[in-house]
Amino acid sequence: MRFIRSIGNTLLLWGPWGVLLLAVLDSAGIPAVEGVDALLVVMGSRNPRAAYFSAGLAVVGSVVGSLFLYYVARKGGEAYLDRKTQTGRAKKFRAWFHHYGALTIFIPALVPIPLPLKIFVLSAGALGMNRWHFALVILAARIPRYFGLAFLGAQLGDKPLHYLKTHVFQLLGLSVALFLFLLFLVKLKERLHQRAAPSMF
Repeated sequence: MRFIRSIGNTLLLWGPWGVLLLAVLDSAGIPAVEGVDALLVVMGSRNPRAAYFSAGLAVVGSVVGSLFLYYVARKGGEAYLDRKTQTGRAKKFRAWFHHYGALTIFIPALVPIPLPLKIFVLSAGALGMNRWHFALVILAARIPRYFGLAFLGAQLGDKPLHYLKTHVFQLLGLSVALFLFLLFLVKLKERLHQRAAPSMF
C-alpha cells in the first residue's frame, strides 16, 4: 500500500507530465496504480492553473496509448480473427462491430467509471477498424471526460472523487441509456438514408 501511495505521490510531484505518463500507460493496457481520473481531480484541486494543461496531456496520452494497443491487436490479431470469425455468432459479432463498434468504444471512453474499454480497443485493431476513425472516437470521448474532471477538481476540490465512488450504478445506468440513445440515432439515420436513396427500378 505504501509503495502504491509513493508512486501516486511521485506522479503528483511530476505534475501534468505525471498525468501524461499515466494516461499513456493506462490506455496502452498496463495496469495503472492511480487512475487518470483521480489524478486529474487531485491535480485540479491542488493546482487549478495547471488543471486544463494536465487534461490536455491526459487526452494526448490516452490517444497515444490507445493507438499503441490498437496496433498491437491489428498486427497480431487480424489473421487469427479472420480464421475464427467466419461462422456463427463470431461472424455476427464481427459484422456488428464493423457497424456499431464506434459506439462500444465511445461510451466506456467517455463515462468515468470502470467499463471494459480495452477489449473493444483490441477488437477495433484486430477487426481492422479505420485508425483515423478510431483515434477520433477516442479523442471525442476523452476531451469532455478529462477536461470535465479537471474543471470539477479546480472548482470543488476532491469532492467529485467521492461522488464517482458512491454513484457507480447510477453512472452505469446513464452509460447504458446513452448507448441505447446513440444506437437509436444511428439506426434512425440509416432508415432515413435508405428511404431517401433512389430506387433502382
